Amino acid sequence: MPRSQASGAPTRKVVTMMGNKATGGPFAPLVVVVRNIVGDKEFNKLRGKAISLHSQVIKDFCKQFGVDNKQAQGVIRLAKKNGEKLGFLA
Repeated sequence: MPRSQASGAPTRKVVTMMGNKATGGPFAPLVVVVRNIVGDKEFNKLRGKAISLHSQVIKDFCKQFGVDNKQAQGVIRLAKKNGEKLGFLA
């Protein structure tokens, strides 16, 4: 493990957690109810498929209009932030 130069203590890599960030938003109550009905494992599978399909639609749209991959990834990140605000990642 790498050591920091100042203190000699090991440095830690920052890990970004996926999903379950947003607790508010207009869709959060619906998301929580569906998760409770179908269970965490099935819910995460369903959400993963939905996110994958949405990302593919964004990529196809960007490709159709000649948007480069870097900008398309930015649009996908924006969609994720909007999903958090709306409560889809509750």
